[in-house]
Amino acid sequence: MKRSFSLCLIALACAGCSPIGPDYVRPELDMPANWKTLPGANASLWKIAEPADNQPKDKWWTHFNDKTLNQLIERCLENNNTLQASLARLDQAIAQSQARGAALLPTVSVTGTGSRTLTSANRPTSTYDSVNVSTVQNDFRPVALMTYEIDWLGKVRRDVEASRNTADQAAADTENVRLLLTAQVATSYILLRQYDEEIRVLTMIVGLQEKLLGLIQKRYDLGAAGQTELSQQKALVQSSGAQLELLNNLRNLQENLLATLTATPAASFKLSAGRLPQTLPAFPVSIPSNLLERRPDVAAAERAMAAANAQIGVAKAAFFPSLLVAPAFLGGDSTNIATLLSVPSLLWSIGLTATQTIFDSGRTSANYRFAQAGYAGTLANYRQVVLVAIQETQDAMSGIQQFSRARLKQDEAVNNLNRALRVSAVRYREGLDTAQTLALLQQNQLTAERVKWQMHGNQFLANIALVKALGGGWEGFKQPEPIVQVFDERSALVEGAQ
Repeated sequence: MKRSFSLCLIALACAGCSPIGPDYVRPELDMPANWKTLPGANASLWKIAEPADNQPKDKWWTHFNDKTLNQLIERCLENNNTLQASLARLDQAIAQSQARGAALLPTVSVTGTGSRTLTSANRPTSTYDSVNVSTVQNDFRPVALMTYEIDWLGKVRRDVEASRNTADQAAADTENVRLLLTAQVATSYILLRQYDEEIRVLTMIVGLQEKLLGLIQKRYDLGAAGQTELSQQKALVQSSGAQLELLNNLRNLQENLLATLTATPAASFKLSAGRLPQTLPAFPVSIPSNLLERRPDVAAAERAMAAANAQIGVAKAAFFPSLLVAPAFLGGDSTNIATLLSVPSLLWSIGLTATQTIFDSGRTSANYRFAQAGYAGTLANYRQVVLVAIQETQDAMSGIQQFSRARLKQDEAVNNLNRALRVSAVRYREGLDTAQTLALLQQNQLTAERVKWQMHGNQFLANIALVKALGGGWEGFKQPEPIVQVFDERSALVEGAQ
C-alpha cells in the first residue's frame, strides 16, 4: 500500500511539470507602419482610432441615420439562419471544451449490486474428501470506482488548451459572421436606395425624351426634320426605357436579397421607394497592426494556429508511456445489509497502470508529423488572412478618397449644367432658344444628376467596405455632420425650368 501511494504521489508531482510540446507564441509579422494615401489627399481625412478587441464595438450602421437600415440589420441579427447556425457551432465548441477540461479531474462512478444465489450441492469439490451442500446466499456489493489519467507529460493539458483555443476560434468566427451579415445588409440596402435615386432621375429623363420626341415628330410632320433625326430620338427613348427596366430588375434583386438576409420569404417582402441616407460617416482608421486585434477573421485564424500548436504536444506525448490510476475502488461486500458498512465488509483497491506502445508501424510518428504540418498550414493561413486584411483596408481607403474626388468633379459638372439650364430657360422665355434646346439641356443635366447619385452610392459602399475591413465600428464614435445636398433641392431647378 505504501509503495502504491508513493508511486501515485510521484506521478502527481510530475503532473505539475511544464506540459510537453512547444509553448504557443504568436509569430511576428512584417506589418507596415502606416497606410499609403493618394497624392494630395487631406491628412485630416483619417482620424486615429484606439481599438482593442476586448472593447465593445458599437452599432456602426446607426451612423448613417437611416431608420429603415437600422430595422433591417436588427431583424437580420435576430433572425438570420446563417448566424443562428454559427451560434450553434459556438455552443458546440464551448461544450466540447468543457468536456475536454473534465479530463483534468478524476472520474468517479458508483455501482451497486444485490443478488440472492442458490449453489448446487453437486458442484465440483476442491478435494475428494470435502462435502458440498446446497446453500442460498445474499450478496450486497456497493462500490465507488475512480479512474484518472495522470497528466505527467501535460498531454491532457495540451488537449484542453487546443479545445479552448478552438472554442475561441468559434467565437471569433461567429463575430465575423455577424460583421459580414451587417455589412452585406448595409451594402444591399445602399445599392437599393441608389437604384431608387437612379430610377427617379431616369424616369424624368424618359419623360423629357418623350417630350422631345413629340417636338421632333411635329417638325417631321411639317417637313422641318428628317427621318434620321426622328428615328434616332425614338431609339433613344426606347434605349432609356430599357435601362429603366434593367434598373428595376437590379432593385428587385437587392430587395430579394434583403428578404433572405432578414429570414423573410422574398415573395412577402417589400420595401417602398426611398432615398439614400443623408449622412456619410467618416469612420476612424487606426494603424495597420491594430487589424490583428480588430478583425474577427484574423483572430479566428490566430486561435486556429494556437490550437494546432497545442496538438503538437498531444501528438508528441504519444511517444511516452501513459499512466492511469486503475483499478481504484472503495466499497463493501456482505451477505447482510446490516453488516455492509462494518470493517470486515470493507474492500478497496488501488493501482497504477503504465502503457507504452512498442510497435505501431510508424503511426505515432506519422501523427506527430501530421500535427506539425497542421500548425504550418494554420501559420500560412494566418499570414494570408493578415495580408488580405491589409489589402481590403487599403482598397477601401483608396476607394473613399477616389470616389470623394470624383464626386467633387461631378458636383462641379452638375453646377455648370444648372447654370446653363438657367440661362437657357431665360432665353427660351425671351424667344431666343427653342424648346428642343431647352429639353436637351434638361436631359444632359439629369444625366449628370444620375451619375452624381452613382458617385454618392459608391461613397457609401466604400465606407461600408472600410468598416468591414477594419473589423467593425468603435464605441463612442462621434456622429459627423449630414450631407447638406439633397436631391429635391437640385431637382427644383429642373422642375422650375419646365
